Amino acid sequence: MKKGAVPVLFEWNSYSLPATRPSVWDRTERPNTPDLPDDEEPVMEVDCHDHDYCYTTEPAAVDLALGETEELRSKLSKLRREMEEMAISCKFGLERFASSDDDIRFYTRFASYAHLMSFWSQIESAVHAIVRVTRARAVTKADDVRQAVNPTSLQPIDEFFLFMTYLSLGLLQKDLAHRLGIHQSTVSRIINTWANFLYNVLGAVGIWLDEKTIREKMPEVFHQYPDTYVILDCTELRCQTPDSLLLQSEVFSSYKSHSTFKGLIGIAPHRPVMFVSPLYEGSISDREILKQSGLISLLNPSMAIMVDKGFLVEDIVPCRVHIPAFLKKKTQLSGPEVRKTQSIARLRVHVERIIRRVKEHKLFSTVIPLSLTGSINQLFAVACILVNYQNGPLVKAWATKS
Repeated sequence: MKKGAVPVLFEWNSYSLPATRPSVWDRTERPNTPDLPDDEEPVMEVDCHDHDYCYTTEPAAVDLALGETEELRSKLSKLRREMEEMAISCKFGLERFASSDDDIRFYTRFASYAHLMSFWSQIESAVHAIVRVTRARAVTKADDVRQAVNPTSLQPIDEFFLFMTYLSLGLLQKDLAHRLGIHQSTVSRIINTWANFLYNVLGAVGIWLDEKTIREKMPEVFHQYPDTYVILDCTELRCQTPDSLLLQSEVFSSYKSHSTFKGLIGIAPHRPVMFVSPLYEGSISDREILKQSGLISLLNPSMAIMVDKGFLVEDIVPCRVHIPAFLKKKTQLSGPEVRKTQSIARLRVHVERIIRRVKEHKLFSTVIPLSLTGSINQLFAVACILVNYQNGPLVKAWATKS
């Protein structure tokens, strides 16, 4: 639009135009600068210094800086050690309790850390060939085609410690999962894996001793029964009552008034466990469990077994049987019978002490859930054989001879 094409002068603005508004540049205040001629340029003053190659730092300043650096390094090393110690103290594992034999005894039932590591050194070479439960299932499903299975986040010795803690304290698997920061199903697989592994490894060791070894290590307290080869006794483990009435009648023990699993344990006269039977239903008799356990085939006429009154087995074993005297139809026992009963009882007490050591594994002092039925035989056998490695002699006087 051309300038002046629109009327801007009216009566209401007195026929005049408003003053022009100054621009932003004009309204901004600026410091006064001297006017320079057009041909002269401003000179900028720059403070420039050349590097002095002859300058050296004061020795005291260097020593002070080095001292501060060393102090910071020592503090850093100290903090790192404290962090490592804190990480170890917060981690539930063997490394945390290695310095305390009392804790090792509490969590694993081994007498000391040295005992535990001595046992570990004997089985460590076979750990690389361990067959995990998940791998076994994968092989079964894939027609014997081996499939790779991701290992757990724990080291083998920590898995072994987990298994021993479960066996010794009877902790719930969920509790162990929280302590170790892994999933509950992983704990279950580790327990089953190590139960099978130790069952096979320890089972491959011949615990049934020959007659020569038994004779050489026979304690003097057995001088009245020098032909004793094995001392036998049964033990019962309380278990969860099944829903089936038929199963209830089979596992119910009239002696314990509870559903139980029943097993047979045999020890040599000088203490070591040398026979462990599978577990049977609680209603089975001592005589029947001896017949089914396979022990009879290991005996010969030159041996003798020492048993309690419940073992009426003279007619089924090919050897002598040392058993307490029965009252039968007599009003009281004769003097020789009383002395015989007392002497046998004093010697038989050692197998009961071994059974007590087995049941110091708290898993067997609680009610065993039926979910463990598939692995309870392995767990029981491993606990019995581990008694040979975990503890010292029952009688200290036998230590030098054993």
